[in-house]
Amino acid sequence: QYIHSAGVVHRDLKPSNLGVNENYEIKILDFGLARQTESEMTGYVVTRWYRAPEIILNWMHYNQTVDIWSVGCILAEMITGRVLFPGGDYFDELNKIIEVIGSPQPSLISKMESKHAQDYLKMLPYKQKKNFKEVFPTMNALEIDLLEKMLELDPEKRLSATECLAHPYLEEYQDSDPDPPAEKYDDSFENLDLGIAEWKSNVLVFKSHGSHDIRSENPEPTRYLTTLVQFLVVC
Repeated sequence: QYIHSAGVVHRDLKPSNLGVNENYEIKILDFGLARQTESEMTGYVVTRWYRAPEIILNWMHYNQTVDIWSVGCILAEMITGRVLFPGGDYFDELNKIIEVIGSPQPSLISKMESKHAQDYLKMLPYKQKKNFKEVFPTMNALEIDLLEKMLELDPEKRLSATECLAHPYLEEYQDSDPDPPAEKYDDSFENLDLGIAEWKSNVLVFKSHGSHDIRSENPEPTRYLTTLVQFLVVC
């Protein structure tokens, strides 16, 4: 929730990018692929097994809900002990998703920017969504309900991080004093065209502030139990 409130999408959430200590405190790791939501996105992100369908289909302007899809895959893996969609390649991954979630509706296909993606999906045989109670027989009703809403094919209907936290499955773990929303992340400095001497000068100015002062003014997103991670702690 905190990361998303800053307008940032992690884009590579997977079990190996979650650090857990003996007190079950969790931190999100590796922001190397993170981007602002306003940026043009690429389809070549996220480890394949946790990749949202809109990334596989190369939607250029996806949003934070790609992270929610990834966390849904992680949640299912934590409960069942197996990878949910272990695709061997791009096409196999999409087919494994459709096998469980069902074929996308025509209204969703029409919203896709890629004509190639539209044509490919129209060629596939229609698949009915499987009953999650049969796919996940060990899950209770609340777990299934949350998972279904996180693994919604249409990203506009998929739960946000805030909505995940408000789900009844997490009700007893609600934070009575939640972290305030983050300020929008400003990465304009990355586009500056400076010479080597100017960059060195900026680095010295940065260091002169002291790491303690900088952290106190702009806490690292990984210090916060975001909505994406808070629900994992209680599983």
